[in-house]
Amino acid sequence: MSKTRYYKKNNAGFSVIEILVVIFILTLIGIAVWTFQKNVFSLNSYIASSLDAQQEARKVFKAWSAEIRSMSPSSVGSYPIAEASSTSFTFYSDIDNDGLKERIRYFLDGNAVKKGVLKPTGNPLVYNSINETVAEVIRDMANEATPIFDYYDTNYDGTTAPLAQPVSAIAARLVKITLIIDKNSLRPPAPITMTTQVSMRNLKDNL
Repeated sequence: MSKTRYYKKNNAGFSVIEILVVIFILTLIGIAVWTFQKNVFSLNSYIASSLDAQQEARKVFKAWSAEIRSMSPSSVGSYPIAEASSTSFTFYSDIDNDGLKERIRYFLDGNAVKKGVLKPTGNPLVYNSINETVAEVIRDMANEATPIFDYYDTNYDGTTAPLAQPVSAIAARLVKITLIIDKNSLRPPAPITMTTQVSMRNLKDNL
């Protein structure tokens, strides 16, 4: 008499549910890796942008310092400082060493600091505003209530309060420049604050 044999089928494969679970886990891992890489790239971009802004500001500070230190009466005899406000500073300086004193104007326009250069022309010499060339030197300004320019008289000792606005140009002997730069106020890094002080060495106290 023959015997009937029963064999138990061994299901070695994955079930649909197991496959879906694996896909779900791999998807989560992929999203996590992508998010991490995105954050790293974004952070690197923000850091690079911040370093660029600092380098840009340093270049502007260097130019300002040289121009302010060498300021002198204009080519038509005007006082070295034409305007001294919290967001604008206008003075005369021979920045190209041609014997003529250019009118240099640094001013806030929107969220950018711009530089205007006006060379005297004609005979007799005049400063015709239509000849002024203007260029942007610093962007993404975020000073808000913080003055870009503060002015101090001859009694400044490092802790003295700045001259009150409106400033008497004749009293100013030192200018403090503060730049607060924020590439994106909604994202890190925090705003960059850079400051420098420049003495107006060509001005005399007995004027």
